[in-house]
Amino acid sequence: MTDHWNVQLYDSQHSFVSQYGTELIDLLAPQNGERILDLGCGTGDLANQLYMLGVDVIGIDSSGNMIEQARKKYPHLEFQQANALDLPFEDEFDAVFSNAVLHWIKPPEQALEGIYKALKKGGRFVAEFGGKGNVQMIVNAAIEIFRKLGIKNPDARIPWYYPSIGEYTFLMEQYGFRVAAAFHFDRPTPLLGKEGLRNWLKMFGNPMFQDLDDETKEEIILDIEALLKEKMFKNGQWMADYKRIRVVGLKE
Repeated sequence: MTDHWNVQLYDSQHSFVSQYGTELIDLLAPQNGERILDLGCGTGDLANQLYMLGVDVIGIDSSGNMIEQARKKYPHLEFQQANALDLPFEDEFDAVFSNAVLHWIKPPEQALEGIYKALKKGGRFVAEFGGKGNVQMIVNAAIEIFRKLGIKNPDARIPWYYPSIGEYTFLMEQYGFRVAAAFHFDRPTPLLGKEGLRNWLKMFGNPMFQDLDDETKEEIILDIEALLKEKMFKNGQWMADYKRIRVVGLKE
């Protein structure tokens, strides 16, 4: 898959990703001097927050665009381009922290194996990501429009992995973690402005449109907007039906 991340759009229209991650830092409860891996660091905002708390942090992301932007914004930090399915670390971190990333990673088993391996004994894994039912209205609308246009295998175009809390914690235990905490909760999320859904689709839904020409992509986006406007557009703003999973796992 090509690097579809538009970092300018990400930072200007989707800063909520990092803003919501601040709560996850509270759950992480980083201690001064700890060595922490920010898995899927994006453009580096949360890695910098960890640094400001006295953490020795490394940020990694599979997107070269994201890493380049993170290095520009925070030249005092270490960022590496790396894939969550092939983590090059062993017994190295007090914690692995991940916000809004793991729903992109398939197969999840391979990611969990690498995360466990990267942690020191006694280390912790703290993550939040999309859970079962996340953006279900958007997913359903996209599949309906793909079918209407005669696009084959529309379900296969959905790029995300949204597990149930039972499914994911079972996998964590299979790969050695003791699950210390797990939550599955609704988090309705505002998308900025009248073009909020369009911008969201162009940023996060772009993999769905791979191999489609610009005209077809625009038609799909317009149709999705029309289909969802009554349900999702309120008081001049789009509201996305986010459902999140938050977990804490320990390597004992």
